[in-house]
Amino acid sequence: MGVTVEIKPHAYDPVLNWELFDGVLPRRLLAFAVDAAIIFAAAALATVVIIVFGFVTLGLGWWLFTLLYPGTVIWALIYYGSTLGSPASATIGMRVMDIEMRTWYGAPCYFVLGMVHAIAFWVLTSSLTPLVLQVGLLNERRRLLHDILLGTVVINNERRAAALRTYLRPGP
Repeated sequence: MGVTVEIKPHAYDPVLNWELFDGVLPRRLLAFAVDAAIIFAAAALATVVIIVFGFVTLGLGWWLFTLLYPGTVIWALIYYGSTLGSPASATIGMRVMDIEMRTWYGAPCYFVLGMVHAIAFWVLTSSLTPLVLQVGLLNERRRLLHDILLGTVVINNERRAAALRTYLRPGP
């Protein structure tokens, strides 16, 4: 039938490329806080606009509150998809923390994978809260549960990895 399956090896070896994984988990947590602040700031701004619009229209505009939650979800999905699908393969919070997301075989992230990654994170975190984060402590590549399921890995970007190689070379 002409069907071939090519299984690619892992692109990042945590022993040979230790600098790619050094300090990723705490930086990832801080990056999430920055991203959550960006998403919720936009939702807060939309809330203020709806309140003002409601007063101007003598209460008729307050029906827009019914669209606030779905709008926030759509905004978050577009935010994660577009930032993770960008050439930097990182959200704004991840860029601040000098980390990026790649597929397990080294390719950059893309829009749909960014959106699915956000959905998997929120679904798994709401159902398996401690397990999602504990998995990252138990594997060499510091991948969280949704990373393993989706085939992604979060690593230090090249600038941070180069700085770690220069200043923190492992001893002989």
